[in-house]
Formats: sequence, structure tokens, C-alpha cells
Amino acid sequence: MVALAELFPAGDFRFHLTLRRGAPAEFFGLQDASGERLRERRRWLAEDPARYAALTAAGAVVLAEFAANAVEWRLPRPDAAEDIVAWGASAEPDLLFLRADAAGRFRLEGGALCFPTGWALQEKMGRTLDEIHGVVPGLNAALASPIQQFLQRLKPGVAWRRANWGLAATAELNLHPARAVPAPALPVRLDALWLRVEEQALVALPRSGGIVFGIRIALHRLDHVTAEPTVRAGLRRALETMPDDLAIYKRIEPIRAALTCAL
Repeated sequence: MVALAELFPAGDFRFHLTLRRGAPAEFFGLQDASGERLRERRRWLAEDPARYAALTAAGAVVLAEFAANAVEWRLPRPDAAEDIVAWGASAEPDLLFLRADAAGRFRLEGGALCFPTGWALQEKMGRTLDEIHGVVPGLNAALASPIQQFLQRLKPGVAWRRANWGLAATAELNLHPARAVPAPALPVRLDALWLRVEEQALVALPRSGGIVFGIRIALHRLDHVTAEPTVRAGLRRALETMPDDLAIYKRIEPIRAALTCAL
């Protein structure tokens, strides 16, 4: 798990591509002894498999190589190893499969996304990363080139990990836009807001020319985590210096001033 203080580096808010090495099994292997996360994943997939899972023919090639690593990565291998819905019900992290096209641009070719943070898998299928990230103000300008270069140089056997953060008004894991989960709103209460952390891992799958992109969601109630002075100060500085259009995209602009004062 990422140290929360690392989410808020010194200085004003900026996009950064800070990565650390890890073993794939440390990220993709089962971690929730209660089984609750898998039960929830299975519930969403049973309710609407087409909403939460999809796979192209190109993605199926990447999935096959991913499946071949299941034992080594401590993943339960479903009987239907070619079925993306079955994988979504067997793995705790969300799974996204990228593959380079003829021009070397990585495209989203499939995945099982049960716990999205405000986006729909079906709307992004087949798109390049630049196209997917284009809705995030300032992200492509800051990181499109470094991300592409990093992915092109990615070597197998290592999980490269990073984290993103946002704020939510719920401890719900599934924030699919079709569910219309309310955004944070006034009045601000720290005990009714959550720091929503996306812990991400990227692993190269060289035979297929693909990459598996895993996402785990961690939720931390804001009054708990801001008891740590470093986190409190870092979050306040990030809110104060975040560009307005990005705060609007993250759905925190209506509470930003009040939350900054509360911190």
C-alpha cells in the first residue's frame, strides 16, 4: 500500500509520473482475507457483465498471456481462462489490457472494471491513451510523452506501481457514471468525505506485445487521514494550487474553498 504522504509531494500541485518497482504477485495476488471485495465484484458482474467487462480480439491475445502468469502471480485461475468476466470475478484488482497498434500507440483492448472512478469501460474501448486521458485537463500536456516513452521501454517481470488520489462523498467502490453517485457537496464534514486512492500497477506481457494495467481502490475517511500533519498539509497545498478546470473535472470545485479552510 502506498504511504499517503507520498501522494502529496512538496510544492504546488502538478502531475507527476512517480513509479516504484514491485513484484507482480505483490499487487495482483489475493489480499482481502474476508473475501468481501471479490463478492462485490461478482455482484456487479452478475448484474451487468457488459457494463463492467469487455474484450476485443486483440485484447484476447493479451489476456491469454496474462492467464499464463496466474500461478506465478498468485492469482486464482478461473476454469474459463479465456473469459474476461470470469477473470473479473476471480481477481481483486480491476484489470485493463493495453496493446500497441501498428503506429506504436497503446490502445485499451479490454478489461474488467468493477470499481471505476467516474468512467465507463465501454466508452474507452479501442481508444489510445492520449484519447482516454484527453478528458483530464492538463494531463496530456504534462505526461503524454513521458507515459508513451515509459510504456515502450517497459520490461517484463516487474510491476511498476504508482498512485492517484481524489475525494469522494461515499465509501462506495463502484463509481460508474451510470450509477450517478453524488459528488462531494457543502457543508464540508471531514467525517463524511473519503480520500479515494487508485493504486496502479503496469506489467509488460512481451509475447503478446501487451500490458496489463491493474487498479486497486483504497478508501480512507478524511478525518482519520488528516490527523497526520504531513497528509493534512499536503492535501491543503494541493487543493490551494490545483488548476480550476482540474478541480471541476475531479468534482471537488464546489467544496474546495471550504475544505481548504477546514484543513
